[in-house]
Amino acid sequence: MDELVYLRNDEAVCSSLQVAEKFEKRHDNVMRSIEGLLKNEETHEMFKNSSYIEEQNNQRYPMYLMNRDGFSLLVMGFTGKKALDWKLQYIKAFNQMEKFIREKQTQTWIETRKAGKLTRKAETDTIKNLVEYAKGQGSQHADKLYMTYSKLANKMAGISKRDEATVMQLNNLSLMEHIILCVIDSGIIAGKHYKEIYQDCKKRLETKRFSVLRTKCIGQNIRLLICNR
Repeated sequence: MDELVYLRNDEAVCSSLQVAEKFEKRHDNVMRSIEGLLKNEETHEMFKNSSYIEEQNNQRYPMYLMNRDGFSLLVMGFTGKKALDWKLQYIKAFNQMEKFIREKQTQTWIETRKAGKLTRKAETDTIKNLVEYAKGQGSQHADKLYMTYSKLANKMAGISKRDEATVMQLNNLSLMEHIILCVIDSGIIAGKHYKEIYQDCKKRLETKRFSVLRTKCIGQNIRLLICNR
């Protein structure tokens, strides 16, 4: 869980476990602080019981999820420069997530997500052909190609979950998936090895991603120049 703030039931939340880590507190002490806050009935909607799995022993342990108000109450007494830096980072993360929640309710986001599902369906159909093609070339794990190409497209588009992606990210994802299906189709027609087809896809996506990032950077620089005139 790398994100400071993430979505749970269309609400921006963060975890007590990560707050403890970032603010260099013992998690059991943070839990006790939250339980102290929960003695006031007005805080009950700010904190929700949850749990996490400890990787070292694969055991499940309790934690709390909290919204912006809960976070603000919890860290109010945390002091020092590092604490201030993390407070500012969390505020920024909450602002970004809440902005996305508003965007997700717009018709533009809904239509973009719907269009993306059609592109994803076309890509999946193409990968299905690739799976059979790879099996014909002796692959024993061809069915994993679905996940392999999904991870590749998501990584290049800069997203982890489609339903938590912005309109721009969804458009980038559709572009990446369209490139993938085109490269796969042309690779099969050319009789290439399925592993070579994957490398071709990766190169094409990296080139396109660099182009998109460069265009975005140029646009930001132009806006800065205009604003500073």
